[in-house]
Amino acid sequence: MTEQTPPPPVGGNPYSSSVPQPMSPADEKLWSILVHIGGIVFGFIAPLIGYLVLKDRGPFVREHSAAALNFQLTMLIGYVIGAVTFIFLIGIFILMAVWVLTVVFGILAAVAANQGRYYTYPLSIKFVS
Repeated sequence: MTEQTPPPPVGGNPYSSSVPQPMSPADEKLWSILVHIGGIVFGFIAPLIGYLVLKDRGPFVREHSAAALNFQLTMLIGYVIGAVTFIFLIGIFILMAVWVLTVVFGILAAVAANQGRYYTYPLSIKFVS
């Protein structure tokens, strides 16, 4: 006698798939907005988590999360430079400038995401694509 393997289940469970399901355009917009706003509040942590979790869920959210992560990592460099030069008093101005840039450009990016447009941050070094 030969052993037979059972046939695969018909229909299957859609949640057991290892391939991420694509998001709807509205969900992509929502998560893109949240990644940009999260970058203002939590620094590079929110865009990093967003990029790692959402990058395969749609091209719009991937582009926005990568742009937000690149910008926040660039601003992290600015914060480090400001902290190092804080002792020379110029660091205070660097830290304030980096904070203002983070807030202003983060809001502009979130508005662009809400309108369904792609956004490229100025002054951003491209670490991930």
